[in-house]
Amino acid sequence: MKICILDGEKIEDNRMLHNTLASSLDFPQWYGRNLDALFDCLTDIGESVHIRILHENAMEEHLGRSYAISLANVICRAAEANPEISWEIEP
Repeated sequence: MKICILDGEKIEDNRMLHNTLASSLDFPQWYGRNLDALFDCLTDIGESVHIRILHENAMEEHLGRSYAISLANVICRAAEANPEISWEIEP
């Protein structure tokens, strides 16, 4: 199982977020580093993946509330579409 930890205290911007996702989950070189591309890559994953979002408030501060909520929604929808994905948010 791959584990991806998205720590809101360490992720400073969208670029860092998507780089963390890409490297943790071995996304292909063509990964577009946006939420649409994230959904596509997550729904294509064929192995167990667990995504942990830590320090949700700090994540909202660094990414903007709207983007952080959209990120959680994308991960949730991808997990509904792909049973290999599990996720959690830890405040």
